[in-house]
Formats: sequence, structure tokens, C-alpha cells
Amino acid sequence: MDNDAVLLLKIEEMIKTHMAQIDELGEEGSKYKDMLDDILANDETYQEHEKLAKEAARIKSNTKKEIMKRPDAADLSNKLKAVKSQQKELKEGLSDYLREYQRLSGSNEIEGDGEMRTIVYTAKLVKRSSKFLEYKR
Repeated sequence: MDNDAVLLLKIEEMIKTHMAQIDELGEEGSKYKDMLDDILANDETYQEHEKLAKEAARIKSNTKKEIMKRPDAADLSNKLKAVKSQQKELKEGLSDYLREYQRLSGSNEIEGDGEMRTIVYTAKLVKRSSKFLEYKR
């Protein structure tokens, strides 16, 4: 048990170190981005091209809106949304099934389509919101 506690403390320290490094690099990156944005903001040629690009994007957006009003385009758009929604639901269900499969079988591999596949999870840290803290109380 002592080894597990020591390992847990080391992993926690590594997590905190990585989080600090990520934050530091984010601040450094923001500083460089601000400096680069200043250079671009002060370049006349870039500013002129930026104006032209925005006007072209506005025209393109308006053209797309008009096309999407057509019945054939609106129908395809609705079908696409339905397919994406169904796909998302199936992926969420698959994730639940895979988690349960791994728990029951003790294996993180499963055969599918004649191929062995590995069950993979992605972990990330997110800041707790005030809503979460109020809910937990």
C-alpha cells in the first residue's frame, strides 16, 4: 500500500508540473501572438488584403444563405444534421458498451470487422465551474 501511495503522490506532482508548464507556455504563446498581431495591424498591405478578404467572405456567406433557402439544399442540410446526431448518439452508446465490456471481461481489446481493436480512453482536466460546486453541495 505504501508503494501505491508514493506512486500516487509522484503522479500527482507530475500532473501539477505539467499543468504549470502548459499554463506558462500558454502565457508565452499569448505574448507572441499579441506581438505578431501588432505587426500585422501596422502593415498597410496586410490591412488592405484583410478588408478584401472580409468582403469576399461576406459575399460568400450571403450566397450560401440564399442557396440554403432552396428546398433541395434545406432538405439535404436537415438530413445531414439527422445523420450527425444519430452518429453522435451511437458513439456515446458504443463508449458505454466498451466501458462495460472492459469492466466485465478485464480486457481492453475486442475483435471487430476481423481486426483486433484496442479500447482507448482520453482523459483531460477541466476547471470546475461554480455551477458544479453548487450542485455538489
